[in-house]
Amino acid sequence: MPCSTAEAMEKTGPATICKKASSFRLRSESLNTLRLRRIFDLFDKNGDGIITVDELNRALNLLGLETDLADLDPTVKSFIREGNIGLQFEDFILLHQSVNDTYFGYGCEGDACNEEETKSKLSQEESDLSEAFKVFDEDGDGYISAKELQMVLGKLGFSEGKEIDRVEKMIISVDRNRDGRVDFVEFKDMMRSVMVRSS
Repeated sequence: MPCSTAEAMEKTGPATICKKASSFRLRSESLNTLRLRRIFDLFDKNGDGIITVDELNRALNLLGLETDLADLDPTVKSFIREGNIGLQFEDFILLHQSVNDTYFGYGCEGDACNEEETKSKLSQEESDLSEAFKVFDEDGDGYISAKELQMVLGKLGFSEGKEIDRVEKMIISVDRNRDGRVDFVEFKDMMRSVMVRSS
């Protein structure tokens, strides 16, 4: 039996079971809010505190997530408060929560919250970091080069995306083995130190 798009197949001996897939969601609510605020600010190109459907559509397309405006428009508009022309930050959080609930199924249902699920949540951070790493490792070689980092920062609208010298300094600051690239272990260490400083 095939799994739905919100589930991932997991091989368990001769049987295959479907389980909820994960999104890049941090365990700490304050870190999630901080991450969402940064994303909101990036998408809000004119800095007016509102993300219009067009701004959201452009941002998603820049990230390589091709969207159809006709499909996106009614979904986003259902979260826009009456009298507003776009999503305020609080609306953006509600939209994000709805997408997470719909496609990634956070929350417990019946006996779903068991000891095995608790153990899997401990490895969830590793999985989240792996997914984040893949965003930057555009060629899939297991390393983030300065050029790859520059491309992603540019897509997100960061000024560093235009300055390779600044990007190279960023790489050097976390490149412990001095090979000029960031491997997954170095990336995890960097992300964990950022999470600790933020909390």
